[in-house]
Amino acid sequence: MNARSASAAVMESVEVSAGAGAWQPVCALDDIWPDTGVCVLLDGRQVAVFRLADGSLYALDNHDPHSGANVLSRGIVGDLGGEPVVASPIYKHHYRLRDGVCLEDPGTPLATYAVAARDGLVWLHC
Repeated sequence: MNARSASAAVMESVEVSAGAGAWQPVCALDDIWPDTGVCVLLDGRQVAVFRLADGSLYALDNHDPHSGANVLSRGIVGDLGGEPVVASPIYKHHYRLRDGVCLEDPGTPLATYAVAARDGLVWLHC
C-alpha cells in the first residue's frame, strides 16, 4: 500500500450493520496506521477505532460532545499520565481510550466498545 492509498484508508468510513450483542468485522487491521484512528458507521452510530503503536485497539464514540462534531477519529493520539488518550481536534479535550472519560470534564464520558483483532481484521462488539 502506498502512502496515498494508506492515507485514504485511514480517512475511510465503513458502514456495518450489526445485530444486538454481535461481533462485526469493521476494517482490515492494516487500514489503521499505528497511533491513528478511523471512523466506522455501525448501525447509524459513528465509532472511532484507534490502533496504538504497541498494537492495542480501542473503540469509542466518534462524537465530541463539547463541539457537537463527529471528529474524534481524527484526533491526536497520545499519553497523559500513563493513560492512552485522544485529543479532540476542535477544543483539544482529552478522552481516555480505555473508558471514554474526558479528563477536562469527567461528567461527559463517551461510550466505549469491545474491540479485537482477528485474522487481520478489526472486530467490534456492539
